[in-house]
Amino acid sequence: MDIQLKRGLLDVCVLAAIRSEDSYGYKIIKDMKPYIELSESTLYTILKRLETANMLTVRTVEHGGRLRKYYHITDAGQKRIADFKEEWKEMMSIYQFVTKEDDVNV
Repeated sequence: MDIQLKRGLLDVCVLAAIRSEDSYGYKIIKDMKPYIELSESTLYTILKRLETANMLTVRTVEHGGRLRKYYHITDAGQKRIADFKEEWKEMMSIYQFVTKEDDVNV
């Protein structure tokens, strides 16, 4: 898969993981696990990129004597998810075009 396409997909997946409630790294990985494997190093790179792009904010909370970073999706992050849904419709049309002969040969 094209690295830029995969990067964009992972960004949206992370945003979707925190769409309904603020979350922290380990929980994000756990929530995404049934759908996609993601290492901690990859996740934290994505979270930093999304924070820089103002798609999420971060707050630190003490939990069990340790500091835990909670991530919150912003309006820009919500918009990115909405844009992705529209883009995906076009991707599905392209996929159907590319694979239409496969259906004929079955």
